[in-house]
Amino acid sequence: MVKIRMRREGTKDRPYYRMVVADQRARRDGRYIEQLGTYDPLKDGENWQVDLAKADEWISKGAQPSETVASILRKARRA
Repeated sequence: MVKIRMRREGTKDRPYYRMVVADQRARRDGRYIEQLGTYDPLKDGENWQVDLAKADEWISKGAQPSETVASILRKARRA
């Protein structure tokens, strides 16, 4: 199954995440199919950037978003 999930980047104590489409069997920071956006938890205000068209396309193909990704997608649609 294909999942839309967060991939951790950055350094120790300075996390930065990329929203990616990946096979569920792949490691968290392993190989992915496509990058859809970013999330920076240390930034104030709007700390995410998402390509909603690509995300909707993958969801229509059957990709399952994680809880965190689903939350960010809801925020992006409201903004």
